[in-house]
Amino acid sequence: MTAFSAPIAEQIWDMKYRFKDADGTPIDETVEDTWRRIASALAAVEKVPADWEAKFYDALADFKYLPAGRITAGAGTARSVTLFNCFVMGTVPDSMGGIFDMLKEAALTMQQGGGIGYDFSTIRPKGASVTGVAADASGPLSFMDVWDAMCRTIMSAGSRRGAMMATMRCDHPDVEEFITAKSDAARLRMFNMSVLITDPFMDAVKADKPWDLVFGGQTYKTVRARDLWDAIMQSTYDYAEPGVIFIDRINQMNNLSYCETIAATNPCGEQPLPPYGACLLGSINMARLVSDPFEDAATLDEAQLIELVATAVRMMDNVVDASRFPLEAQAREAAAKRRIGLGVTGLADALLMVGLRYGSEEAARQTDRWMHAIARAAYLASVDLAKEKGAFPLFDADKFLASGAMQTMDEDVRDAIAKHGIRNALLTSIAPTGTISLYAGNVSSGIEPVFAYAYKRKVLQKDGSRTEEEVVDYAVQLWRELKGDTPLPDYFVNAQTLAPLDHVRMQAAAQKWIDSSISKTINCPADISFDDFKEVYMAAWDQGCKGCTTYRPNDVTGSVLSVSEDAAPAETPQVVQTDDEGAEVVYMSEPLDRPSELEGATYKLKWPDSEHAIYITINDLVIAGHRRPFEVFINSKNMEHFAWTVALTRMISAVFRRGGDVSFVVEELKAVFDPRGGAWMQGKYVPSILAAIGGVIEKHMVATGFLAGEGMGLKTDPKADVVSLQNGPKGKSCGSCGSYELRMIEGCMTCGSCGYSKCG
Repeated sequence: MTAFSAPIAEQIWDMKYRFKDADGTPIDETVEDTWRRIASALAAVEKVPADWEAKFYDALADFKYLPAGRITAGAGTARSVTLFNCFVMGTVPDSMGGIFDMLKEAALTMQQGGGIGYDFSTIRPKGASVTGVAADASGPLSFMDVWDAMCRTIMSAGSRRGAMMATMRCDHPDVEEFITAKSDAARLRMFNMSVLITDPFMDAVKADKPWDLVFGGQTYKTVRARDLWDAIMQSTYDYAEPGVIFIDRINQMNNLSYCETIAATNPCGEQPLPPYGACLLGSINMARLVSDPFEDAATLDEAQLIELVATAVRMMDNVVDASRFPLEAQAREAAAKRRIGLGVTGLADALLMVGLRYGSEEAARQTDRWMHAIARAAYLASVDLAKEKGAFPLFDADKFLASGAMQTMDEDVRDAIAKHGIRNALLTSIAPTGTISLYAGNVSSGIEPVFAYAYKRKVLQKDGSRTEEEVVDYAVQLWRELKGDTPLPDYFVNAQTLAPLDHVRMQAAAQKWIDSSISKTINCPADISFDDFKEVYMAAWDQGCKGCTTYRPNDVTGSVLSVSEDAAPAETPQVVQTDDEGAEVVYMSEPLDRPSELEGATYKLKWPDSEHAIYITINDLVIAGHRRPFEVFINSKNMEHFAWTVALTRMISAVFRRGGDVSFVVEELKAVFDPRGGAWMQGKYVPSILAAIGGVIEKHMVATGFLAGEGMGLKTDPKADVVSLQNGPKGKSCGSCGSYELRMIEGCMTCGSCGYSKCG
């Protein structure tokens, strides 16, 4: 017997959440061991752990309460990882030194597995003067490119790349460039992007008024508000980004509006956070709480729901004390406010079980009632914790109760807070829950509709092959078990058949009782008109949502879902799904095992002006007669190279051992530019020593047949231009860019192409 209802659920547990030792030997023998590990770790914070461990375990059992992946994977393992999911970094200073200090902090946070958000509105616009440098600013987008490159090198939680959210205010002078940045298919791939929309801007859009783009009190440009809004809509219509965040509404409704200002969110948008803000996530599995499913008496057990919410709040509050933090500023912020983000998953399945069509007015009313019950239970549980352990340090009863969100809270809850305080400043949030929903038996994700009744998901195996496994929605599988071959009722709808405005209705119904925000994607048909598409966003604004994200499949964005051409029953279409980040493959495999012997080659790389050569050894794994790179060793007698060559060795080898298409390593290395200047090597200008190493790896891949040729198999070919030194222009070439544009300026030989000068 197993607790898992589907093979893919057990595979996800084994790959992502199961505790194993350094050599991969499981420590968690069963998922019950995982639940026991989490319960023990979170109960350890209590004065009498034994009083709570069993209760925590019971909440986790049968997947009723689902802590977010960071907690499930990290709690009780003694690993140096954060249990928090969401971070917004500090305010980015408008200075070169400050910007790169922020970059370092971002790298440290992502290294421990946190997704991060940044507001780039604080960086002066492109073309603005830079005091004391006699130069013009390059603008926030140029620094976002630097962040993007950094993120590409960080593997979040060891198996998925880091995630980032970039925001920019709708009145920033560079917002037009920000809006269209992702029209370049190779740019800012590591970012989700959203525009911060203010109330005055929406008023200007509706009244068709002019709109000033300003920075530092200076107006750089005046545009028509409706034109800027249409530009956002057009980019989102074409490229699925940027999203829209109604930032004034977020700040007005924030329980902590008296002591913080929010300008950014975590990568999926459900957690608007202040500078250095951090939040952890967890979800109540609504699909496990319905009694008599699909019967006339079907109902959600609200008594069990309230008890489960209270336990979950206590567990999450304990995480604040049990977790490590990448930065001390994040630890201080979390301790001062004790934010938690309790949400739901399986909502659509629960609605189906009680006979309601997702998106209908009745389903929206039921969602409102359920979310209200959860909010009440969460706030009252936090009041009880305040009685026992004290309110959060920055609690101010009068100011807290005067916030926008608390104005609609039940009077008895307000009275309890006024009398006893509250332990957690904010309590509710709805995350996307894509992976943990699969782990829990493929319940519907978050508050999303059922994705599809049945689909096939691609899984990458250790040997590089791909297999397909059918995954059936939890509610559909339960219907089959209870009703046999009886056709699904008409109220069964999924994400592909639902009208966009029905999505908005459900998001708005849930948002009323969520004090943070909601991760929700509104699926739009490919043939939706542009005017109807814009109406989705205006409806989200009019109905009180805090943001809006849509997805319209097209030639640029691709399709989230593709139905196979094989005939299938109408109620169970066969489909292929992407993962949460949009990748086609779900990486379920562990790193490839290392045989005792490998085939390989060693290459000597002599960088000009360097005393010692670098030796690069690349070993290959042979699978089905084909060689693929497995590990790299980079050595040099130059001790200045020691740290970065070891780091590069470990990073590249770790990527190679994951399998799949690893040619992007070449692409990334060859694109690295050294601001101190590159070098000419064998008739080619190589922009950095890292680019030279990338060239060596590419040469090896071509020689072994892994790549068909130089620059082939890559998204873009970053290889340097070849210049014939024999037949090229006469004269000396620039030592930085290689062009023949050197001229004497003010006594210094200066390159007219790149500006390089040995005089400085």
